[in-house]
Amino acid sequence: MAKLKHSLPIAITFIWLGFVCAISFMEAPAKFTAPHLSLQVGVEVGRIVFMALNRVEIILALFTLGFAFINGYGRKTNILISILLGIVAIQTFWLLPTLHQRVQLIIDGQTPTPSKLHLYYISSDVLKVICLIGLGIGQFGHFREKCLERFFIKESE
Repeated sequence: MAKLKHSLPIAITFIWLGFVCAISFMEAPAKFTAPHLSLQVGVEVGRIVFMALNRVEIILALFTLGFAFINGYGRKTNILISILLGIVAIQTFWLLPTLHQRVQLIIDGQTPTPSKLHLYYISSDVLKVICLIGLGIGQFGHFREKCLERFFIKESE
């Protein structure tokens, strides 16, 4: 059970990383290369996919936060978790709702004014990927430390 409480957070982190990379950096750009997919349909599908991703990310972020309390990570790992939670909050409460309003304009046949919101979202996802990689490495170090600690305690008894 002790191994599970240290290994499960690593799995969650890399599953989260996989979701972000697959959707933000593969699915979203690839969808717009489909020759028969209209812009309206593409952005509507994107809105649904990114809402689903956001819900999954909120759940994974909450699990990550819970395991941080259970496992007592170090300062650097906790900073990465705080940054990740901040990014998810910004995306959830500001970027996605605002982007969804722009998508609705496109669906309604209007042209939204130029905006840097997509650039902000992509930048936040790049930062999220960097933090998730760092978090996974930090969690793996914590796992290794706890396993070695346990191994040596058993050996010395």
